[in-house]
Amino acid sequence: AFAMALLIIAGEIDLSVGAIAALSALTVGLAAAAGLPPAVLVATGLFTGLACGMVNGFLVTRIGVPSIVITIGTMSLFRGISQVTLGDQALTQFPSGFTNLSQSYLVSWPPLALSFVLFLILALVFGLVLHGTAFGRTLYAIGANPVAARFSGIAVAKTRFWLFALSGLAAGLAGTLLASRFGVVRPNAALGWELDVITMVIFGGVSIAGGVGSIPGVVLAAFVLGFTTFGLSLLNVPGIVITV
Repeated sequence: AFAMALLIIAGEIDLSVGAIAALSALTVGLAAAAGLPPAVLVATGLFTGLACGMVNGFLVTRIGVPSIVITIGTMSLFRGISQVTLGDQALTQFPSGFTNLSQSYLVSWPPLALSFVLFLILALVFGLVLHGTAFGRTLYAIGANPVAARFSGIAVAKTRFWLFALSGLAAGLAGTLLASRFGVVRPNAALGWELDVITMVIFGGVSIAGGVGSIPGVVLAAFVLGFTTFGLSLLNVPGIVITV
């Protein structure tokens, strides 16, 4: 949700994040079936997400078609690849070192899951970047008036490209954590997550028109919606996986 927040603040949107998470989980499952070690599985999921995000960024910035149209198309593409590859099957062969990443706790008391710790770290990093750097201020400028931002010397297309890449990378991380958490990958994994993420971001005060929003608001929305939708706790982390 943090990467989506930056994207929406900059005046764009990515409806393919759920499909990217599913495709990333699929590549992780295929890599696990090939007997690759946990570190390679994590790298595979992250690389898949990054590659999908870069495809979105390239299509939006080079072709000039609105991001909502592009990402609806790539959502169908990425989800279709997962469905064609797996059909009605599921991948369940994961090494214990990989599943332990999300099924065990980094700290026994209070019980802190890896996904929750990542959530806190990413909230801090994204908050500092958005609210404490010149790059963060350029995102607000792009979202408020991309033409004025371009004439001010801001590389609008380049910035948006890397925002889509970041969104894909975050979705790849979510897909990797999803596979690790449940130890099974199906083609319908993360189905509908894009709507959950966008709802969370908008509920957190980010304007769908761009140029307005904050990371603390998204963090608060993540906890509120996580509790109400998923019964979120440190022992039950699907909502936190989505917010990553």
